[in-house]
Amino acid sequence: MKMLKTLASLAVFSVLALAASDKKAIKPDPNAPPMPFSQAIQAGGTLYVAGQTGRDPKIGRIPDSFEDEVSQTLENIGVILKAAGYGFEDAVAVQVYLTDMELFGRMNSVYTKFFPEPRPARTTVGVAKLVGTAKIEITVTAWKKQ
Repeated sequence: MKMLKTLASLAVFSVLALAASDKKAIKPDPNAPPMPFSQAIQAGGTLYVAGQTGRDPKIGRIPDSFEDEVSQTLENIGVILKAAGYGFEDAVAVQVYLTDMELFGRMNSVYTKFFPEPRPARTTVGVAKLVGTAKIEITVTAWKKQ
């Protein structure tokens, strides 16, 4: 019986160790300055993309138009998805944070152009403030069978 418990403990430890070794940070731009978080983490077939805003890396700021901000946010997410070998079609869950829920319809008009059917499950939440002047932040969870 003691041997069986030891083998079971060893099996659990091995699975946990294998899972931990299967966790990989995704950094699309290796020359980007270090941040206190990863832009994405891939664990097995699942990719967890950190919250992205519409800051345009070419101009260093958020576009003036809200629709352009949403589009840039999703383009930023697309760069991360691509760096990990994923696409918008692999998204299974999305969280959208808006500083003004009146912008919901305008967000949807851009959002639907990026995510093909079947669209991922989504939660949209109104928040008081986001980083800088951002009006939107989006996180994505994507999955691919390995």
